Amino acid sequence: MNLILLGMPGAGKGTQAEIIQKDFDIANISTGAMMREVSRSEGELAEKVQTYLSSGTLVPNDIIVEMLVQRIGQDDCRKGFLLDGFPRNLDQGKALDSANVSIDLVLYLSISEDEIINRMSGRRVHLSSGRSYHVIHNPPQKEGFDDITGEALIQREDDAPEVIKKRLDVYFSETEPLLDFYRNKNLKFIEIDASKSLDEVTESIRQSISN
Repeated sequence: MNLILLGMPGAGKGTQAEIIQKDFDIANISTGAMMREVSRSEGELAEKVQTYLSSGTLVPNDIIVEMLVQRIGQDDCRKGFLLDGFPRNLDQGKALDSANVSIDLVLYLSISEDEIINRMSGRRVHLSSGRSYHVIHNPPQKEGFDDITGEALIQREDDAPEVIKKRLDVYFSETEPLLDFYRNKNLKFIEIDASKSLDEVTESIRQSISN
């Protein structure tokens, strides 16, 4: 089973990708991790990637897909793989098609923009430990302070509402067109209500993959 996981930033893709990987024993492929791995290796492809990364320019789609084709040929992908964070836009989706990468199922974690902003802007973090809280869904015992150390919690810059809004604008313009692209293809496309609890979303995904 080869899957693509789509959804807005903050919809829970990273969390669900880890659960799917464990539940179905398939490889969870992150393009960021893949790029770091290739850039540390040797060979023509590694040199190309290193050139782009060192100059701070975006790695072209054809090279990302070339890396991906190489990655899914590894042993841990024999039972299937999950793509989280790729494709990000229509051009990447088409490049994946052109490389004849077979996809069986697209899971779309659907959630409203307001819910995403409320969910992400409510996060508070204890910097030194990484412990995370939420002002509504998982509040600390004392407002604004870590349960263990009593030290102050912070709101990360990328969790500020105005920053989240910018990230969502990028999603709407670049990634959302992929939904119709995959809905109109001959594969299984399933929409999951990601506004529900973690356990409910996980169970919906399990049933969708198993059926």
